[in-house]
Amino acid sequence: MNTVERIAALGQRIWYDNISRDLLGSGRLKALVAAGVRGVTTNPTIFEKAVRDSSQYDDDLRRLREAGTDPGTWVRALMVADVRQAADILRPVYDRSLGEDGYVSIEVDPHKAYDTDATIAEAALLWREVARPNVMIKIPGTPPGLAAVRQTVRAGINVNVTLLFSPSRYDEAANAYLAALDDRLKDGQTIDRVASVASVFVSRVDTEVDALLKARIQTAPTAEAKRLQGLMGRAGSANAQRIYQRYKDIFRSKGFARLRARGARPQWPLWASTSTKDPALSPVWYIDRLIAPDTINTVPPVTFDALTTHGRPRALLEAELPQAQGILDSLRREGIDIGGILDQLAVRGVEAFTASFESLAQQLAAKQAALAQA
Repeated sequence: MNTVERIAALGQRIWYDNISRDLLGSGRLKALVAAGVRGVTTNPTIFEKAVRDSSQYDDDLRRLREAGTDPGTWVRALMVADVRQAADILRPVYDRSLGEDGYVSIEVDPHKAYDTDATIAEAALLWREVARPNVMIKIPGTPPGLAAVRQTVRAGINVNVTLLFSPSRYDEAANAYLAALDDRLKDGQTIDRVASVASVFVSRVDTEVDALLKARIQTAPTAEAKRLQGLMGRAGSANAQRIYQRYKDIFRSKGFARLRARGARPQWPLWASTSTKDPALSPVWYIDRLIAPDTINTVPPVTFDALTTHGRPRALLEAELPQAQGILDSLRREGIDIGGILDQLAVRGVEAFTASFESLAQQLAAKQAALAQA
């Protein structure tokens, strides 16, 4: 049994946070699936890197140029092609698990993150174009985005609610999903084959909090510096652990039992941004701390490579739950505005994905021009 399978035995699925033509065409994704990977996540930043580092998209770009479409359409077309191929590779996993595993995510244009109607329309378009039952449409968890989540799930489309940071926003995402299931029942529709996950970002929280702690440590007396040092690298996992408790409260309740009896699936928390940014921490720092039943960890390539040599994963999430609130309370006592940081990270997350989307469109336009001159 390898490490990914050991983690699965502890109740958590490992997804792969990357996609590229090379990954798909070389057989490496098939090998990862054979090793136990149960899903794939993508975002505009991942696609930007894939296109920048590869010539394997050139033939598609030539065809798209001849079709006379715009760069935004090119972005969507290339994303759809890769996601469709990845979904086909994972389809046996989806079929064997009766729809519990085997999903691939594709993100709506982040420019539309604050436009409910535009997000609903794009989610439906991506769903039709990928045309695979094991795709999840990623919708940012902004307030307008959450309204789109409800309508998109109501339409029977699988949704990955992304860029979640705060427990309150997580609650809103879960409630949007539950409301959509109730809507489907009122519409006379089934709810047993629609799926959703809630993507909670982790390491970005520590990047922000630890920068504040380090600044304080530099001038703090020895005892205070030691206390502050003990909080380094703990905010992100503590916040995620607190959100997991919210998940249990919502999806293990009598209220959800009514929907489960009709075939509803819980909206599992998906831990995103789980690469270790601080070299002082273990490369699998966000693996052990976030293992618990009914969870997913989407792991970027470098972290996945470290994971494969991590022989004995430990399910620490529930064991550390009693400490999580204490860590967050300690940070507040130190004057660190956790709530404000989480809210700001959500805004900046949309901005970062939007910038990557724009950069990708510019890259494609530049490549188009170069190919036309070749």
